[in-house]
Amino acid sequence: MAFVPAGPVRFHVQQPPAVGPDHPRRPVVVFLHGLVVDNLSSFYCPLAVPVALAGHRTVLYDLRGHGRTERPPTGYDTGTAVRDLFALLGALDLGRRPVHLVGNSYGGTLALHAALARPDRVAGLTLLEPLLDGAWTENMVDTLSAAALSLEDSPVPAELLTLRLRKAAHLTAIADDLLNRTSLIDDVAAGRTFTPADYAQLACPLLIVCGQHSELVPGARELARHAPRAARLEILPGLGHDVLKESSGVLRAAVLAHLDATAAAAVRAAARPRAGASAR
Repeated sequence: MAFVPAGPVRFHVQQPPAVGPDHPRRPVVVFLHGLVVDNLSSFYCPLAVPVALAGHRTVLYDLRGHGRTERPPTGYDTGTAVRDLFALLGALDLGRRPVHLVGNSYGGTLALHAALARPDRVAGLTLLEPLLDGAWTENMVDTLSAAALSLEDSPVPAELLTLRLRKAAHLTAIADDLLNRTSLIDDVAAGRTFTPADYAQLACPLLIVCGQHSELVPGARELARHAPRAARLEILPGLGHDVLKESSGVLRAAVLAHLDATAAAAVRAAARPRAGASAR
């Protein structure tokens, strides 16, 4: 376990050791998890360790306020999340490396914002059940607000501890802190909706994975339709908003293939002579 200061926040970071030499031109694979009750552990075994074993430099971290990362009262908007990401990479001495962002649920939203804000750094995207449209944001804010009310002054965390359900008690306490003692709900509500014009600006290869029964499929199809480069949309049969938990084998194969292709493209691009460079 490692704690890394980046800006005003100390982040909980894990870096499973990669197998084989680390090519400096290969993108670092960075995992971005979902909101409130999620943390880096949801990626660790299903994807992060297999990705590292396949030879990719891999970084997982708990987002601001989540998991074991520090929980300041403000700064839960997407702009700050993107700044947190690149500040952390700088603190890890990876400030000049391209990155391939793998985001699940709200983490997919953050990954997309990062690719739009820093196209010079984001070499590839893998979005698992990304939250993209305004209707979903409104539904999520309503759900979070209802959860905040139910957790305020709730005896549930203490009762879970008496039942020796420590993990559940810990996650419930974190959710209470995030929802009732930070600006997270207001910051999420103030987030802007993506447009086709945003999607048209994407400059990197893109893989989107959704469950067949997910209500997010229409938004994913729109993103794939408007992305200027060939975007690959994988619809996994029989699943909803649970592809990371319920389809590890199929998902792992799709993600590894996309990462390998993106890494090879990045190495080839770095090897090309720059435009205007004089021959020697």
